[in-house]
Amino acid sequence: MREFEKNIRKVEPYVPGEQPQKKVIKLNTNENPYPPAPGVLAAMKKLEGHVDSLRLYPDPTSDTLVSALADFYHVGKDQVFVGVGSDDVLSMCFLTFFNSEKPVFFPDITYSFYKVWADLYRIPYECKKVDENFHIIKEDYYSENGGVIFPNPNAPTGLLEELDTIEEIIKKNQKSVVIIDEAYIDFGGKSALKLVEKYENLLVVQTFSKSRSMAGMRIGFAIGNKDLIRAMKDVKYSINSYTMNRTSILAGAACVKDREYFEFTRNRIITTRENAKKDLAELGFTFPDSKANFIFATNKDMDITDLFEYLRTKNIFVRHWNQPAIKDYIRITIGTDEEMNALMKEIKNYKEAVCS
Repeated sequence: MREFEKNIRKVEPYVPGEQPQKKVIKLNTNENPYPPAPGVLAAMKKLEGHVDSLRLYPDPTSDTLVSALADFYHVGKDQVFVGVGSDDVLSMCFLTFFNSEKPVFFPDITYSFYKVWADLYRIPYECKKVDENFHIIKEDYYSENGGVIFPNPNAPTGLLEELDTIEEIIKKNQKSVVIIDEAYIDFGGKSALKLVEKYENLLVVQTFSKSRSMAGMRIGFAIGNKDLIRAMKDVKYSINSYTMNRTSILAGAACVKDREYFEFTRNRIITTRENAKKDLAELGFTFPDSKANFIFATNKDMDITDLFEYLRTKNIFVRHWNQPAIKDYIRITIGTDEEMNALMKEIKNYKEAVCS
């Protein structure tokens, strides 16, 4: 090792889902299959007429977007934090709130970037095992800790924990910040946002990448007690005051204001998901009862890795992890009805060729 390399921080990075640059049926990274709200395009066209404004820095407070979110969720503007996707917001949460020598708790089957951030920021952590049905065991989160974070619904399982379970964990952790990562909550669950006014140590994080069809724009947000939000802003301004660009601020605000389109697309995805569950069950698959925009499925009669590779040859991309606890599962993003029908057709073809 060269001398200067001794001072280089070494981490095992998070590996994002594959983003193929050719035309495929893309069911691997949980994007929304439908375009953003019509108002988003209108906002971007409006910006075209003011290209000269791009020479100026954007509003560091992102007030237009923050105001839209505050109105939508009926909270104060001082209770809203926005960032470059929920990943950026969650990373800022780790930096801001997890500064104890006590370990942070999160599930052993969940987003792998929780571990990555903890390692990167040198935060102690403990992974709490989920039960045999992939649910979190709430009692495991009652002991002393430096913070708690978990998604609801969880990923990659899609399982939703009831709000009573969430509240019980918050109650037992009044000395720590509890973060509920709700990237998929709009597809069938009750948000913990209703608990924000009740618990000062609760922070809820959501994203525009799933139910709002704006993964490419990179917008995430957190809602919580104003003191928590102020602390996050202090850390953000210490790193980069201008995280949100002008386009994201305007397009994001326009997206939030179109509630009718939001409700239409999310309900359409829920309907397609429930139909896909029936189709997969008929093909011999089993899966947790997903309340997200994906299904985490296995089939005891199929080699799941082989099925995953077969689907790729048909230009159908789903997600698979080579991890012992979940290697026999694939995660299928809910696409359009046409995309899901194409997927089912190819799974049937695979089953007839390999399993008969």
